[in-house]
Amino acid sequence: MDHYTLKMKNADIYQKDYLVLSKVNLQIDPGEFLFLIGKTGSGKSSLLKTIYGALPLQKGEAQVAGYDLQSIRRKDLPFMRRKLGMIFQDFLLLDDRTVYDNLAFVLKATGWKDKNEIDRKIAQSLQEVGMKYQAHKMPHQLSGGEKQRLAISRALINSPELIIADEATGNLDPDTSMEILQLIVNLQKSHNTSIIFATHDYTLIEKKYDARVLKCEKGQIVEL
Repeated sequence: MDHYTLKMKNADIYQKDYLVLSKVNLQIDPGEFLFLIGKTGSGKSSLLKTIYGALPLQKGEAQVAGYDLQSIRRKDLPFMRRKLGMIFQDFLLLDDRTVYDNLAFVLKATGWKDKNEIDRKIAQSLQEVGMKYQAHKMPHQLSGGEKQRLAISRALINSPELIIADEATGNLDPDTSMEILQLIVNLQKSHNTSIIFATHDYTLIEKKYDARVLKCEKGQIVEL
């Protein structure tokens, strides 16, 4: 089978018992950037939750980072998610730990043990997102843009096959939103990571990055 980061065939996306998107056919190649747009409530988040295993796939086929979502066992979900990076609107940082410790937590949870290697990996990751000198700070000392830069660093630190950004700029002002999107675009190219960037802010896609644009509308996904 050809290798796709993500492939869905006739997938029905449910939120509990409610069908929100029907017959989704979608494939993302390694290193591809994809915008997913649509109004709030159009099914974007439900689709993303299905992709990372928070909602079950009830009908259709889907493979993500080499895992089959129809047959995946609950105990294998953490292993699949190690191949994914997640960036959320509300950052989901560990508020009681420094910037460094937020990243170290992820690395240790995924099997990194050598402190020198952990230090090197964190320093490199923070430099990539422009946070080289903020390792000692606590999350409450960071601006919204800096919190999202840390969240991007966390998402990328294990070199995932796919990054899922769910309204990643939703809590940021317009200028910071454009900065964060440009940072994600740059890092996607340098890491050759596939990205799904979901947003209801259509101004973000007006710059026409080299990316496909899919829209959730009336229970369907259409390519623009």
